[in-house]
Amino acid sequence: MDIEVRQSVHPDHAKRMDTEELRRHFLVERVFEPGKVTLTYSLFDRIMFGGIVPTKSPLALESSPALATGYFLERREIGMINLGGQGAAEVDGTRFPLAGRDGLYIGMGSREVTFSSDSASDPVRLYCVSTTAHHSYPTVHIRHSDAKQVHLGSAAQSNKRTIYQYVHPEVLSSCQLAMGYTVLEPENVWNTMPCHTHDRRMEVYLYLDLPQDGIVFHYMGPPDQTRHLVMRNEQAAISPNWSIHSGVGTTNYSFIWGMAGENKEFTDMDAVPMQDLM
Repeated sequence: MDIEVRQSVHPDHAKRMDTEELRRHFLVERVFEPGKVTLTYSLFDRIMFGGIVPTKSPLALESSPALATGYFLERREIGMINLGGQGAAEVDGTRFPLAGRDGLYIGMGSREVTFSSDSASDPVRLYCVSTTAHHSYPTVHIRHSDAKQVHLGSAAQSNKRTIYQYVHPEVLSSCQLAMGYTVLEPENVWNTMPCHTHDRRMEVYLYLDLPQDGIVFHYMGPPDQTRHLVMRNEQAAISPNWSIHSGVGTTNYSFIWGMAGENKEFTDMDAVPMQDLM
């Protein structure tokens, strides 16, 4: 299991970064590695995220010197969404089948957690987000049809989209993790515009469903010091609490969002008037 640690960045530091530095601190270019658990550990709210791709052999969640715990979920919870083929997760002896776009929430205290694919040529590809936890909640299998759907935006603003809330108070109980994914309709390219910040939470985005030559401009930074990252398919961006997080693509796309922080209120945000963006 590979874990890369990313330090927190102050906004005064970020506004002096060039493109290379911004990408090094906030962009994760390769999330999924066949046959591996590959995670990034950001010290923004101690969120962990990454890919789990079991091929011929099962893969296990294991502890790490970065965690200094006896097992991975000793003081953590984790959510995941399957972007690949059929497979399963086994949590302390209980098996949970995972189809494409199925989700799974595993609560704090689960010791033995492994993942397997039905076919090595079409493996499960689990995108996971883990946060620190203070209470043990039950493990829940979240089918695509179980997710709460929220329809937002309009064709006139090029941001008509459906939000699928997987780890959310109206779907299941968690400590601080909130997670789901958003799908833009054809001919819609903007997400989260007008934009906002939420000082009480940070967020990680994984961009999906882009063609080989497609890109998303992921906008970040304080509202009066905006920057951007050029994102390609299945790349992730770390979005600090002080940063806007908005994007526009060369075509419609999807993205998975995972949040950590003081609360799980999806509507807790500080809107940024369009005239204040710089």
